[in-house]
Amino acid sequence: MRQMYRVATLALALALMGALGVLTVRPAASEREQAEGAAPFAFETLALNSEPDGARHGRDVAPALEHFRGWISSVGAGGALADMRGTGKSADACLVDPRDDSVTLRNAPGSGEADYPVAHLRPEGLPYDHTMAPMGCVPADLDEDGDLDVLVYYWGRSPVMFLNSGEPGTAPAPEDFTAHELVEPMQVWNTTALNVADIDGSGGLDILVGNYFPDGARVLDPEADDETRMEMQQSMGLATNAGRNRILLTEPTGEADTPPRISDASTALPERAMNAWTLAIGFQDLTGNGVPDIYLGNDFGNDNLLVNTSTPGEVELEIVDGERDMTTPKSQVMGNGSFKGMGVAFTYVDGSDLPLMVVSNITSPHALHESNFAFVPDGEGSDLLEGRVPFDEDSEGLGLARSGWSWDVKAGDFDNDGTEELFQATGFLKGEHTRWPELQEIAMGNDQLLKYPWVWPTFAEGDDLSGHETNPFWVRGEDGRYTDLAEAVGIAEEDVTRAYSFGDVNGDGLLDAVVANQWEDSRLLLNAAPDAAPGVVLRLVRPGAVGDATTPAIGATAVVDDPAHPPQVRQLFPANGHVGSSDSIVHLAAPEGDLPLTFTWRDGRGRTHSADLVVEPGTHTILLDDDGTAVVR
Repeated sequence: MRQMYRVATLALALALMGALGVLTVRPAASEREQAEGAAPFAFETLALNSEPDGARHGRDVAPALEHFRGWISSVGAGGALADMRGTGKSADACLVDPRDDSVTLRNAPGSGEADYPVAHLRPEGLPYDHTMAPMGCVPADLDEDGDLDVLVYYWGRSPVMFLNSGEPGTAPAPEDFTAHELVEPMQVWNTTALNVADIDGSGGLDILVGNYFPDGARVLDPEADDETRMEMQQSMGLATNAGRNRILLTEPTGEADTPPRISDASTALPERAMNAWTLAIGFQDLTGNGVPDIYLGNDFGNDNLLVNTSTPGEVELEIVDGERDMTTPKSQVMGNGSFKGMGVAFTYVDGSDLPLMVVSNITSPHALHESNFAFVPDGEGSDLLEGRVPFDEDSEGLGLARSGWSWDVKAGDFDNDGTEELFQATGFLKGEHTRWPELQEIAMGNDQLLKYPWVWPTFAEGDDLSGHETNPFWVRGEDGRYTDLAEAVGIAEEDVTRAYSFGDVNGDGLLDAVVANQWEDSRLLLNAAPDAAPGVVLRLVRPGAVGDATTPAIGATAVVDDPAHPPQVRQLFPANGHVGSSDSIVHLAAPEGDLPLTFTWRDGRGRTHSADLVVEPGTHTILLDDDGTAVVR
């Protein structure tokens, strides 16, 4: 009898395990469903660069880091799309290539515009040597004189402003860009994220710098055998010993080609967010008070959602954390996640008042067993002002939980149907010898040892950590779930990608994408959607600080709220994410023709305005004027 009882108990246990296994199997689209979902999309892949002379595939690092230089060498590819020449297209690309540590401006392939010599941005006249390397570039009109300058950020030094003095309509040339320090004197920072927005609501374009390794640490100095500031993270999930993040407020002088006045407001950052290992910055006005709230994607520790109640000249930021319920794992609670946040994107599903917030983490199969985040709105933006988080995590339900070792993530509508798709960058270290067992071992070890470089295993040339993954192209189905259709669309390359940048390169009303790859060639995906509806591409500008110049209206909102059209919401924060900066455009679908739009913006004096305007399909510049009017120019 006892034996029969044991057999029955075992059978019941196996049945329960089997049932639970069935319940945890992720739904997968059939080949037919994937083909149908992929039908509206097509891309032509164009080379953006080629291997430079003397290309390298790893960095020189401090002696203590030499045995795992492959890990230290895993970032540095970045990209941006912009209209540097006034063509009305996203016809210019800024590319950061770690193979020769170059920062270049170049004609975007497929733009239809005249090619020009690649323009190298070098910080001439400023301290710069082999211990410094660029990590990303952000086009921005810092002096508000009507042309785009470029912010470049580095490991080994503080960021540099390259102010543009070129003649309007001419191709970028190195002599047209003058290098200026962002902070005086230059400091040794190791920056991995930088974003721009009007943080304090004064009207000026402020800068949030996300630093990684500790300030002063000479990470890339092979002679730094006496370096005492260099340390790795103190924890795999709760680290707060990174470089200090900075908030820098800017005020244009009114003189063209003159650096803006800069004041440091970094003390406004809550302590938990100040020394996080930040890899991604997302701006979005979630409360409707006219200033952007901030999502910090942090490696090795809690991400931070900062509610912004700033007034001109006074930055006020407060961390809000979600509350855990019985069905939510601790790591999926907003602000309590111990994952590796490396990208953030916002997309407004079906015209909702609050966005779906998608966050990239490490999700490689049989690896660290994390998941991406998909924070779905379940309340009002005003809840945040009262300390409540109106979001619930549902990446599994939406099909977005796993994608690989993930980095940048961007949202955009690639078939002009009113619903945005998601591109996500994946991959870490490409080689032939997997080192996941060694990484798993240190990840499960004692946190007290992690910060010491000598504890880390060897990651060298030829080693592999999630190096053969493909970048997902997430498409939302009628049931609300997302499916990765990259393979079905024909763009599933085994890249090690760090960043995406979106823009309309050839002016056809369709979004295109730059793919910035680490230690290999980068590419441009030129949109060739076969039956896409018309699109609207808007350059939203406001009066600048110099004469009659206009400047991009960063932070402006465009809303389509009319039953005759797909509902759409866009906020203009082009540098959101990891190290990819999109063109400063608002892209909308116009399948039914002319779009009725409501614009909301702050002018250069910090005043908030709102105006309605009907816009026809095509590319337009919209002047959001200081008198509260919106005019097609």
